[in-house]
Amino acid sequence: MNPYALLFIIVGLGLIGWLMARARASRFSPGKARRLHSLPSQHGWYVAAWTALPALLFVAIWSSVSPGLIADQVLQHPLAAQLPAFGFERASILDEARRVAANPEYGAFNPLAETLAPIYGAAAARYAWIGSALALLLAFAGGAFAFLRIRPDFRARTQVERTVMLILLVASLIAILTTLGIFASLLFESARFFGQVPISDFLFGTNWNPQVISASDPGATLGAVPLFWGTFFIGAVIAMIVAIPFGLMSAIYLTQYARPVVRRWMKPILEILAGVPTVVYGYFAALTVAPAIRDLAVSLGFTYASSESALAAGLVMGVMIIPFVSSMADDSIAAVPTAMRDGSLAMGATTSETIKKVLLPAALPGVVAGILLAVSRAIGETMIVVMAASGAATITLNPFESATTVTKQIVDLLTGETAFDSPKTLAAFALGLTLFVITFLLNIVALSVVKRYREAYD
Repeated sequence: MNPYALLFIIVGLGLIGWLMARARASRFSPGKARRLHSLPSQHGWYVAAWTALPALLFVAIWSSVSPGLIADQVLQHPLAAQLPAFGFERASILDEARRVAANPEYGAFNPLAETLAPIYGAAAARYAWIGSALALLLAFAGGAFAFLRIRPDFRARTQVERTVMLILLVASLIAILTTLGIFASLLFESARFFGQVPISDFLFGTNWNPQVISASDPGATLGAVPLFWGTFFIGAVIAMIVAIPFGLMSAIYLTQYARPVVRRWMKPILEILAGVPTVVYGYFAALTVAPAIRDLAVSLGFTYASSESALAAGLVMGVMIIPFVSSMADDSIAAVPTAMRDGSLAMGATTSETIKKVLLPAALPGVVAGILLAVSRAIGETMIVVMAASGAATITLNPFESATTVTKQIVDLLTGETAFDSPKTLAAFALGLTLFVITFLLNIVALSVVKRYREAYD
């Protein structure tokens, strides 16, 4: 059965169960209404949940289990004996047979895949009907079980609320489990890398040249200090020099000087910058800003000015994160009690003095938190540095020279043809783990500052 048709039927059965349960609960004796614990609609939701949720859960599990069962059945067919012994090639042929079975109009590159396609299609159809039958049987059984429990004194409301709480708990755990999964995968691959390269050579080495890794001493060319410096120089220095003044000044203007009509238009326009795709910023940096920076450097006497300079990537990155600084500073300044501003003005202070001596010190925790969040966003940026920054790992204070970042090198390391278990490829996971830890710590610090700020003015 088509998966969408199966889902439609299950949802339809849940709707039927809701209507039947609600109708049955509505016929309870009016004289006993004072003893009813739950509303008719809550009885309906109880039956609908028992009808649909177990069946949908089974469909989700079956969709992950059935491909393996189908492949095992295909491999048991006599024609499958012609499959190669090499696992990757065998899996490629089976995957091609699956695609041909699902779309017969597509041809197969491998003749054996064409031969196995009907067998794969028959096995897939068989297990699809088995799964559909079991799911519908489970839906009928769950609906009947719940429907038979409906009585005037049945606590359907409690059961429904517990089900909703369970769903909300699972939804809230998804983000946590995803983060743990990402961290675990990075940690596992990084452990393999540090088994080949000493962690001290990676964290404190100043030579990054993964193209000439020595088999006897791979750590000699995998020192990540130039990458850390380039990431800090572009994302936390140049970008912040642009983002902090412009973001803070725009927040001050919008909260203290702008008329309401100007603020109503300017604030959404400013925040549009946060919605522009980063690849657009990358094109802008590579095609417009970088040549202009190079021409400026040549006019200033820098003979070897690069068109992939740290300044070009940092400037555009700073423009990109202006809304992060501005929005957080705007909210922080606006949250300062009006009595503090009015009291300063009443004592004879000017507006600028009030901003400098009263509002900014009071809003400083929120402003600092916004800056830290912007820094974590900047050092994790990829597309701008991939398109505008260089791949040369250098330690320099000259913004007109080439520099690279951790994210740029991760892209370069994972887009080559090197073996996956080589130190060159595994270095990308070590860089990712380091970047993950840094941004995680920055976010913790920023959130702790925000929490302290909210406690002060809530």
